[in-house]
Amino acid sequence: MTDSESDPTAAAEWPLSLRGVTETVVTTRGPNDRWNVAALGVHAPDEAGRDGDDGDGRDDGDGGGGDDPNGGVATATTWGDTRTRKNFDRRGRGVIQFVSDPRTFVEAAVTIREEADPVLPSAHAWAEVEVERIDSGESNGTRRERWALYPVESAVRERVVPRLNRGAAAVIEATVAASRLDVPAYDADELLSRLRYFAETVDRCGGAPEREAFAILDDATEWRERLPDEVDAPRFDA
Repeated sequence: MTDSESDPTAAAEWPLSLRGVTETVVTTRGPNDRWNVAALGVHAPDEAGRDGDDGDGRDDGDGGGGDDPNGGVATATTWGDTRTRKNFDRRGRGVIQFVSDPRTFVEAAVTIREEADPVLPSAHAWAEVEVERIDSGESNGTRRERWALYPVESAVRERVVPRLNRGAAAVIEATVAASRLDVPAYDADELLSRLRYFAETVDRCGGAPEREAFAILDDATEWRERLPDEVDAPRFDA
């Protein structure tokens, strides 16, 4: 990885095939020269103009479909005045990382985490990208900016055999639900009901990583404090 300028038209390849919205972790270099860690939904090029979820709990709301409006380029959307948005503005680049550990994803999504190195130990693959703002606006009063992502360097660090686990999927969905709790456009009671269901799914189907990830989510969002006194959900230890 380098701080030198490069030509995005000579972009490297992504380390894997993108499909739909891929939930990733992104690191961006802050003014303190440390790397901020956040969750980021990456839209595959042929999905970039369609309605979808960007991994931060809000719909992109751009509509579309059919022909790809971004010329075959993957995109991502930032919401609000986040560290990722500021660092994209300041540096014009970041490191997209593909992970399978739900604890890494939850920490990225709901906690403030900074690292000395841009690539996390749990990343199976990564792509350094240059970013270009291609759209901006507001959705339900929240600032929204869409970025084109141009890979300039990438690597596969570890190849893994795919494994489907309902517990891991429930952790991702719970993270999205928890991020929407303070968004006026969403019904809080419905979100709390979803979170209870996802906790029950992790209790039945998840392993130790999923349980630990849900415990991190509990501590960071305190969603259980919003449940009625007579309502409970499975609890997990970090």
